[in-house]
Amino acid sequence: MTAVQVQGLVKRYGTVVAVDGLSFEVAEGEIFGLLGPNGAGKTTTVECIEGLRVPDEGEVWVLGHNPFREPSAVKERIGVQLQATSLPSYLRVREVLELFGSFYRRRRPAEELLAWAGLSEVAHRLYQNLSGGQKQRLALALALVNDPQLVILDEPTAGLDAHSRRQLHELIMHLKTEGKTVLLTTHYIGCHNRLKQIDRRRYTAKLRR
Repeated sequence: MTAVQVQGLVKRYGTVVAVDGLSFEVAEGEIFGLLGPNGAGKTTTVECIEGLRVPDEGEVWVLGHNPFREPSAVKERIGVQLQATSLPSYLRVREVLELFGSFYRRRRPAEELLAWAGLSEVAHRLYQNLSGGQKQRLALALALVNDPQLVILDEPTAGLDAHSRRQLHELIMHLKTEGKTVLLTTHYIGCHNRLKQIDRRRYTAKLRR
């Protein structure tokens, strides 16, 4: 079964070609990485998969649906961690999870997500008082509030120290054990190598500059 299918994807911004004829497939239950330097078009690619940007050429299918013609069918079944997550500083961790969960018909309990992400002890802490690693784990937990089949992570370990990166890798590993499909972007070769050890069936599409 194929979770994501991208064929001949092209996206331009004026005269700049951000993605030039990219094709790949992601199997269900797979951890799949888009590896490339900054400016290679990784974020643009996942934004097209999420339905946030319309390709200039090519086709994108997500869980059997076209994200542009059937956006609701796709959004209910995917979870997304953006490259940068900005939340109101005065909200508490549990409040954030409960708020995001209220946006979906299907949702996972906040307490379950807190325990999964190792955030139970800081559930009442204000977002502004979290460490960088805790903020990233919260962002990952938010990507799971609707219990998605496909989880898309854009540079999930960017800016984290080695310990926090390992914690994120462990959480990503656990997603696979839950049977979820994971599509992530990274420019960090260490992340690529670490996750390759976890799932030797995965494929990596290397993007050009």
